[in-house]
Amino acid sequence: MRNMVTLWKQYAEGFMVVCFISALILPLCMVLLGCSDRDKPVKVDFAKKEEAAPVPAVNSVQPLRIAVGGMITPKEGFGYYRAFLDYLAEKLGRPVKFVDRQNYAEINKLLRTGEVDVAFVCGGPYVSGKREFGMELLVAPVAYGKSVYYSYIIVHKDSPLERFEDLRGKSFGFSDPLSNTGKLVPTAMLARMGETPESYFSKVVYTKTHDRSISAVAERIIDGAAVDSLIWEYANRRNPVFTSKTRVILKSPPYGIPPVVVRPGLSPELKSRIRGAFLNAHHDPKGEEILKEMMIDRFVPIEDSAYDSIRELEGWVAQQQGKKQP
Repeated sequence: MRNMVTLWKQYAEGFMVVCFISALILPLCMVLLGCSDRDKPVKVDFAKKEEAAPVPAVNSVQPLRIAVGGMITPKEGFGYYRAFLDYLAEKLGRPVKFVDRQNYAEINKLLRTGEVDVAFVCGGPYVSGKREFGMELLVAPVAYGKSVYYSYIIVHKDSPLERFEDLRGKSFGFSDPLSNTGKLVPTAMLARMGETPESYFSKVVYTKTHDRSISAVAERIIDGAAVDSLIWEYANRRNPVFTSKTRVILKSPPYGIPPVVVRPGLSPELKSRIRGAFLNAHHDPKGEEILKEMMIDRFVPIEDSAYDSIRELEGWVAQQQGKKQP
């Protein structure tokens, strides 16, 4: 028993020595390991309230969707249309989204379905769009002092052809199936002669744009073509590389100039603001400069009656073609 007591006494004394040494070493280790007040637990006062940082507001304004179809400049002037759309965005205080499509029918479809709000169109597509789903006029440009344009029948400058009648049996280019100057007008001329494009020309091609029709004639790919007078004149004044190789042999009567239109159902308030931006552009130095590059004097209000001649021509051609059906 005495030995057991002695053993426990020795064990207790040893344990106290170990604790004493540990008490000395632990603070030293904390210093050596880099512990500091910064590593102490942070006390959080849940009663204290902090103001949350404001969340940036999301712009809920939908972009104005604009398509450019019926231009009065060649493709080389397209950049000025883009600049004008940026100008409109600035004046309206809302984003503008450019919608690109390849032909007039596609743009009319987007206007019909409400996927486009505003569009630059040709006179022919406006007439059909007005009739089919209520496309609405907004404004029209004044170019070269007028709000009318013409269909030019062109041939190569060295061609022996002098009159439209000389194109019988030759190859001919139309631009777009819905184009007034690039398809309807020459088709009506042929109907008055008791002919159709297929019966009169040896070959008919659709170039899709007036630019391509001009270059196709200049490069002798086709013998003749019907083109928009505004586009031919613009190219002839700015970059006559192709127009200088062509010659105008016929100029049609005047027709209502390609207008700017809006889809049916567009807010009257928004439509009024857009119209105002167009009508006042020539009064603003920045807008005036862009219009100058587009060779547009200004934009003006226009009445639906300005397109009656196209409407009548379209109806007459359809009637004549109907008479030829078996």
